[in-house]
Amino acid sequence: MFLRSCALVALGFVLAPEVEASDWVRFRGPNGSGVATDSTPVPTTWSESENLKWTAKLPGPGLSCPIVVGDRVIVTCWSGYAVEKGELGSLENLKRNVLCLDRATGDVLWSHEEEPILPENEFRSMFAENGYASHTPTTDGERVYVFFGKSGVLAFDLGDGRKLWQQKVGENLEQRGWGSASSPIVYKNLVIVPAFIEGDRTVAFEGATGKIVWSQDSPGYTSNWSTPILVEAEGRTDLVMAVPGEVWGVNPDNGKLRWYCEVPGSDSARASVVADGDVVIAMAGGRGGSTSIAVRAGGKGDVKDTHLVWTGRDVSSTASPVIHNGKMYLVNNKVATSVDMATGKRIAQTRLTATASGQPEEKPEAQPERPAPGSDQGNAQGQRGGGGRGGYGGGGVGGQDYSSPVIAGNTMFYNSRNGDVFVIELGEEMKQVGLNKFASDKTDFSATPAISDGEIFIRSGSTVYCIAESKK
Repeated sequence: MFLRSCALVALGFVLAPEVEASDWVRFRGPNGSGVATDSTPVPTTWSESENLKWTAKLPGPGLSCPIVVGDRVIVTCWSGYAVEKGELGSLENLKRNVLCLDRATGDVLWSHEEEPILPENEFRSMFAENGYASHTPTTDGERVYVFFGKSGVLAFDLGDGRKLWQQKVGENLEQRGWGSASSPIVYKNLVIVPAFIEGDRTVAFEGATGKIVWSQDSPGYTSNWSTPILVEAEGRTDLVMAVPGEVWGVNPDNGKLRWYCEVPGSDSARASVVADGDVVIAMAGGRGGSTSIAVRAGGKGDVKDTHLVWTGRDVSSTASPVIHNGKMYLVNNKVATSVDMATGKRIAQTRLTATASGQPEEKPEAQPERPAPGSDQGNAQGQRGGGGRGGYGGGGVGGQDYSSPVIAGNTMFYNSRNGDVFVIELGEEMKQVGLNKFASDKTDFSATPAISDGEIFIRSGSTVYCIAESKK
């Protein structure tokens, strides 16, 4: 029985009051940071026979990340079509699934199967790298909000799984067949949905009713798979998001653009922005992307000359970065990089290696500094106009890793697509201290892990794993 209070009390500034600080309630956890806020130690070693609390089999695959709220774990997947490699079946049988698991046991407390709005992309080519369940759900502690692309936004009662409402946000299919992946977030009493691919817009719904509070369209959302965050600056809250060629600060109460800053060399947005206080990091994505920027939130209009903190050349075009103790950490092509948050200068690099001991075999060759992209590559766009470079920018690369690093304490975890989870000790230097793997699971591990109260939740294409220190 779900024991959280549903009393109507004043809403918190960003999260509803039913959500605890240690909960992991959206893509990349607390405000999209990828950093666990509680101090409970987490295991650094695990396998099928060590520190595995439970497993939960899923009815099908997916790339969405698990979320954790109180005594519950929520995860989405798809079923009925393209579940087994080489045996696609009929697209007419496709279903979208939402499961609520008991955090203590992994048992299914409730589930929902949703009929999709067809036609959908066929499971082939680059779309097969993404699939039909890539948007991570979110919650305000009372309701669960799920985004299924052109099939819309759905709200469920967290306690018993009753479907409360459903709203469409657009029925566009990504023209190259790459799908969509941006995830919803909660702000005050709103659930904000980045329907970048489906409708070239962002939409805010009243969480309790599904009523549209505001909707802002823009051709500048093209080629966008990122998820926004909330940043407090200059006495207000900005909804900050990456878009192709820029980073935007939007008023979360009405969706109107407040400020923008160029991200040179970018023709798509794949990595999500991350913040250190009021300083936001955005990464270039797509062809020619070789720039990262730090920009202070706040301001009005073009803030390039007033709020830009630094421009760097270390990027992670798909995995989102993570910030810890004054350093930014990136993982790209199995190379972990640390960057000084004050200056944007690279501090160190280490190659992540899947050796038997989990220790790096060698240091990576020094990567030469690349010249900054020309200013003509940073064409401005957005609600004020634009529409990307040539209409559509670069996209994903088949077979690459899609997950993002997460941090608990002074340890960073990063899982690659084949299931290798690298354990990196953070401090003056980065040091790979371990490698973990569920060897019997041959499905993709493309979802970013969740961390809460000393437990790590890892999701593959078939299973959710709860990792916790075994009681001796």
